Amino acid sequence: MVDSIDPRARSAMMARIRGKNTRPELTVRKMLFAAGYRYRLHVRKLPGSPDLVFASRKKAIFVHGCFWHLHDNCNRARMPKSRVEFWTDKLNGNKARDERSLNALERAGWQIYVVWECELDKREILEKKLKQFLGPTAKEIKNASKYL
Repeated sequence: MVDSIDPRARSAMMARIRGKNTRPELTVRKMLFAAGYRYRLHVRKLPGSPDLVFASRKKAIFVHGCFWHLHDNCNRARMPKSRVEFWTDKLNGNKARDERSLNALERAGWQIYVVWECELDKREILEKKLKQFLGPTAKEIKNASKYL
């Protein structure tokens, strides 16, 4: 199928797509900050440069777009109809790189959680899962120690 948008317009559209500070990532960051968690962003020393890093807990969170990272069984991860060979190589390459990064982090003793863009549709459930993954905040730990 031929692309319905001219190459110059398509190029301009693609140039605006960011790899960091995406809307899903900002949503997760705001959610966790409001809950009392503190983190580092895009730590380049770690494999895959996780979106959020909780170094003292040795936990990392990646926020993935369903399309760009080929989320299995997700309707947002459809293959484009134009330039199919290019997109197949590109998206499968992204998925393979993600797998290598996750494996390297796990071998280094890190716990990882991947947030998929589609999970943001049910924020309450996602927030509960993230809190369970991360454990108590520093404030919660401090308050609990008062009663020991």
